[in-house]
Amino acid sequence: MVIAGDNGMRLSELKVGDKAEVTALKAESVIRRRIMDMGLIKGTRFKVLRVAPLGDPIEIFFKGLYLAMRKTEAEGVLVCKVGENGDGVSFSGSNA
Repeated sequence: MVIAGDNGMRLSELKVGDKAEVTALKAESVIRRRIMDMGLIKGTRFKVLRVAPLGDPIEIFFKGLYLAMRKTEAEGVLVCKVGENGDGVSFSGSNA
């Protein structure tokens, strides 16, 4: 279930409990490479677990991995929301 109208959102704009899928990586080449090496690539679904009070860092969960990202890094990850906290949509942390 993809929520209409959420194309082009940045990971940094998501709230705790939101579930999303990566649609593109627009970060600086060194940061983009590091993010991709950790497995956060186009099509990966993840869930936002925590956001620090000032918005930096952001912790996400995907493919059995917990990843904390700086807000500046998260701004380079374009996403499409696929759910939010309490929506009843299960989340396995995988691409399935």
